[in-house]
Amino acid sequence: MALTRSITSSVTLGPDRTGLTVAIVDGVIAATADPAAPVIACPDGEIAPGAVCAHTHLYSGLAPFGMPPAEPAPASFIEILEKVWWRLDRALNAEALRASARDYIAKALLAGTTSLVDHHESPHFISGSLQVLANAAEDLGVRALLAFGATERNFGRAEAEAGLVECGNVEETPLVRRLIGLHASFTVSDDTIRAAGELCQTLGTVMHVHVAEALEDVEDARERGYAGPLERLVALDALPAGSILAHGVHLSGDEVREADRRSLWLVQNPRSNEGNRVGYAVNLRHSDKVALGCDGWNADMAVEEAALFRLAETHGDDRGATRLEAGQRLIAERFGFAATGLAAGAAGDVVVRKDGKVTTVVVGGRVVVRDGSLVAADAGAIESEARAEAARLWRRMSAL
Repeated sequence: MALTRSITSSVTLGPDRTGLTVAIVDGVIAATADPAAPVIACPDGEIAPGAVCAHTHLYSGLAPFGMPPAEPAPASFIEILEKVWWRLDRALNAEALRASARDYIAKALLAGTTSLVDHHESPHFISGSLQVLANAAEDLGVRALLAFGATERNFGRAEAEAGLVECGNVEETPLVRRLIGLHASFTVSDDTIRAAGELCQTLGTVMHVHVAEALEDVEDARERGYAGPLERLVALDALPAGSILAHGVHLSGDEVREADRRSLWLVQNPRSNEGNRVGYAVNLRHSDKVALGCDGWNADMAVEEAALFRLAETHGDDRGATRLEAGQRLIAERFGFAATGLAAGAAGDVVVRKDGKVTTVVVGGRVVVRDGSLVAADAGAIESEARAEAARLWRRMSAL
């Protein structure tokens, strides 16, 4: 049963130290405050829109708690997947996933990140997995787009079909929207891609898929007779306008322009791409629809943006400054908000910082962080549970 704590509410914040006041009425920023709404004074703080992480993996939230390194060390991107992340996702169960999601979401909110676009995989726990994530989002109060990354890499078409069914099982609420997911072109057949595209149309939503993260994805598509993974997904009618393509490291400039022409979102994940040694997504500068994600790294988007700026300067990319704001446009598109930022009609997702530290976070008009602490739960207790589940997860991984 989904929780119902995402019912929107009204609150007024400010004035802050710049004189700014923001009114949220029924979960949306309004030109006029509700006189009955509570007021959060922040004379020493600064009000800003909540940050958006446009691509992540909540199932990786336990990784910081002592995940054992692969031995021998992976020598390629595919080996990183096979020896680390695909072993982790096969070892997940409901308890580990819940603990992982709650700790990840708690830390995202405390860092001022109010929206997460998640791409999930747990091949031995498919049915019900997205409801675990939805419940965590509802309970703690983060805005979330959820998809199961359907794949055939473990159990063939049956596995992919189950993943697509799970995408459709997401119960939408004011805080949660469903997407259709594919892991990546190189782990699915043409039939699965077609089925995913058809499900997008049936459910009136869009695709979330890894595209050209590494050269292996490009080479696989070419071996199948396509110019690349983007062209394959397009040819099989799997990318309705608004679909979300993560990474795009090895897309050409022309491919990025084509994605832009089709109104597709691209999401850059600089820390992950650097850590996996797959390259820098320099050609994303050819699109105006490029948001910023973290690909399972911690969702402190100020840290991710700092990494982006560092790498963008090295690679001659002058578009980095637009990417964090672009995530707000992506969220507005999926949730139907009329504006972004702090304008009337934008999501009521607001952060107050004092001396650079997050003190207050409001999502959909609901106060979820007050005085630097979670409102709905104790962050320390959440982390303790996560550490305990992590130890059990590592033992299951070692047996795989």
